[in-house]
Amino acid sequence: MRAVLALYLTQKLAYSTDTATVIYHVFKSLMYFFPMIGAILADSWLGKYKTILYLSMVYCAGSTLIALGAIPPLNLPTTYMTVLGLLFIAIGGGGIKPCVSAFGGDQFKLPEQAAQLAKFFSLFYFAINAGALISSTLTPILRQDVHCFGDPSCFPLAFGVPAVLMILSIVIFVCGRAMYTIREPSGNMIVLVFKCIGNALSVQAKERIISPREHWLDYAESKYGKGIISDIKSLLKILVLYIPLPVFWALFDQQGSRWTFQATRMDGEIGGYTIKPDQMQVINPLLILAFIPVFQSCIYPVLAKIGIRRPLQKLSLGGLLAGVAFVLSGFVEIALDRTNAILPAAHESQLRVFNGLPCDYRFHTDVPNLASFTVPSRGAFESLHIDVMTNTTFQFRAETSEIVCVRENMTELSGTFYLNPAGAVSYFMSRKGGKINLVEYADTAAKNRNGLPSIRLLANVKTAKEISLRHSKNGDTVYNILLNQYDQLAVIEGEYGVFVGERQIGTVKLSPGGVYTLLLDEVLENEFVSIVCIVFAL
Repeated sequence: MRAVLALYLTQKLAYSTDTATVIYHVFKSLMYFFPMIGAILADSWLGKYKTILYLSMVYCAGSTLIALGAIPPLNLPTTYMTVLGLLFIAIGGGGIKPCVSAFGGDQFKLPEQAAQLAKFFSLFYFAINAGALISSTLTPILRQDVHCFGDPSCFPLAFGVPAVLMILSIVIFVCGRAMYTIREPSGNMIVLVFKCIGNALSVQAKERIISPREHWLDYAESKYGKGIISDIKSLLKILVLYIPLPVFWALFDQQGSRWTFQATRMDGEIGGYTIKPDQMQVINPLLILAFIPVFQSCIYPVLAKIGIRRPLQKLSLGGLLAGVAFVLSGFVEIALDRTNAILPAAHESQLRVFNGLPCDYRFHTDVPNLASFTVPSRGAFESLHIDVMTNTTFQFRAETSEIVCVRENMTELSGTFYLNPAGAVSYFMSRKGGKINLVEYADTAAKNRNGLPSIRLLANVKTAKEISLRHSKNGDTVYNILLNQYDQLAVIEGEYGVFVGERQIGTVKLSPGGVYTLLLDEVLENEFVSIVCIVFAL
């Protein structure tokens, strides 16, 4: 579920990437806060079995809420259901984290079954990462490659499948109850530690002058004993090592937020396969599974030869490599910034002219630094940096001497360009009633906020036609395009056939984040030429 969460927040709930990042990380923070609550519940009141069972139901309720809220025909309050669902998942998923492995350990008799216990934890760790690998691979496929409720993506399925599997796992878990070793709650160590520290501080405040001790925790020795005091002293020393961990996890968990958003700005193509943005998280469990044998047989022996033997040294090296990974991510971001579309500045305007006619036209204008330019046949011209301080009109005159347009009496055109600061305007030249027709519409080269390609149709046809785009791989994915409407249409990436009625006249390949204009010219009755003008692409 977490694999697609960040994209769901931006694409369906219309949050900005910054807000979606905050929500995602608040959710992850709660997921790692509630394990402490779950451990206290299990050890002090409910026991591990009941804690796992009850909180799994809470988790299941959260997944179901999000899945139902994502179904458009139900018209449910999606945002509220999503936030409530995430809270339930954080409580349920976080609460069972400390209990599952401990409950598994309870099934073994020690020291007789110490070897089997070690194998169990190895298999348990392997199963967790294998499950993460499968879910991180399949959930984005369910989201993007399956289409439901008239939407090019299917978030309800991506959220619904985990909910169904969670229900199934609860049923299986309950069915095995008769075979479990279930131990009664015996008190929680976290509570004990805090009580001991509280007692030590309280007694120290009263007796530090009349009865000084070597260590402030020694003031609790009379109530809790030397063993507990010694263990807590060791714990406090170890906690110093935990200081860098929040920094590491703050970076590491960005795989599901910032790195996913970064991936939406890439084409994702490796060989013949396209990696979906939310499949970026596949790498972590994949490498874990791959490196389990490699570390033991190759990497650790090599590290030992250069003096890196102790766990603390290995942790330090791992943290250093994590930092290097984010430096590399920074370089990737710099490279991506170079691919960003050029948008007009505060005192600039952009002008594009699309020519749907079979002749080149020479334009003469009074636009500053743009006295003349040529728009090629079935092509486009653009000027991205025109200085304008206020809404301004500019005169133009266009002409051609090519015989094709001379015969049709379409040799000249004059009119006005309307430019405004921080804006972009486009004009489309077509034929209408034996004359040149010029249509103006507001334009932009900005990427779709969801990372989808955008396409606009400019059709020069003799009579009304039914025009559609049909996905080459998913034949059921059809986008019908209305004539005389110049809005951008966001579609899923891939290769499309361009159809007039049931007749295919060409193909277009649309990459993630690209902005395209499809020029369609009917040269003869039902004979077409289609040209794709790339306004912006990766």
